[in-house]
Amino acid sequence: MKVPMNLILDYGNTSVKIAVFDLENIIWKKIVEKPDIFLLRSLFESFPSINKAIISSVAIESAEVCDYLKNIMDTCIDLDKDTPIPVENLYETKDSLGYDRIAGVVGAATKFPGRNILVIDAGTAITYDFITAKGQFTGGNISPGVYTRARALHKFTARLPMVDLKDQWSFPGKNTKDAIISGILSGVVYEIDGYINDLKQKYHDLITILTGGDINLFDKNLKNIIFVDSNLNLYGLNRILEYNAS
Repeated sequence: MKVPMNLILDYGNTSVKIAVFDLENIIWKKIVEKPDIFLLRSLFESFPSINKAIISSVAIESAEVCDYLKNIMDTCIDLDKDTPIPVENLYETKDSLGYDRIAGVVGAATKFPGRNILVIDAGTAITYDFITAKGQFTGGNISPGVYTRARALHKFTARLPMVDLKDQWSFPGKNTKDAIISGILSGVVYEIDGYINDLKQKYHDLITILTGGDINLFDKNLKNIIFVDSNLNLYGLNRILEYNAS
């Protein structure tokens, strides 16, 4: 008997993560600029047991891909503010809540049920989201991501160059390029450690999970103990899909 499989499409600001789940485990993953019907058909040939799909987009996904999946899947979820999720959402402006943030907190609650969790997602923006041990998503903060900060310094100053960030940096920077890199990345480290330390004063059992495409630039410099999971949102989307399909 073939085990049913799930297809996850997570549209970000710059790329799309595609994953195939065998129940609760990722068995295939790829990051593409934009998926199309030909890619999906090839994927179904490799994994003919795929019968459920979920699409999450912080940008504008392909209507063609969405329609195609809805026509051939037993269950296809186009994630929106009205999609039922397995946590209590206390966010006041659900219309403006990013689906990546929803996926992150669901993924965190799935991995660490019954725990107070801070989810930090470092991408174009850095988001800080908190979910309680009771499974209540209470909200969070949004901060500029590392490359957003680099672009802002270049755009809004007369002489500061655009820099390529690197994972080795130190204070003080001995030239302008290194001063920018150190300023951005050390600033993010202090910011993240500050959030964690403040929350630990109230929640002594706090778990922190770090995810997102830019985590490798600074994760080793954090003083607090954290869990790093680059696939957290994919696990959250898979959980939402199973929750709606059951």
